[in-house]
Amino acid sequence: MTTHNTLLSVLFACSLAPLALAQTAMPQPGDPQRWYQEDSTAQAQLRTLRKEIAAALAEAKKACRLEPSATQATCLKDAQDTYRQDMANAEKLRVAAHPQ
Repeated sequence: MTTHNTLLSVLFACSLAPLALAQTAMPQPGDPQRWYQEDSTAQAQLRTLRKEIAAALAEAKKACRLEPSATQATCLKDAQDTYRQDMANAEKLRVAAHPQ
């Protein structure tokens, strides 16, 4: 799986996580209540999405470091390019994840 596909998979999974969490998760003792509250505004959704995009970049960088040294530079560049593209399209991604 390429880095780009990995980032897209992580981002897609993260965009669905709030829906799954809101529907099935039961608060556990000691968990902050905010973990179980869905973002209610577009601004909050966008802020969360940007955090998820940054986390996807961190995961991709970890994966790149495990690749052979000959391909690490290309992998890291692809990961950074995907990050920039996702950040530039963050609003479109938010709308797709949270249709009103």
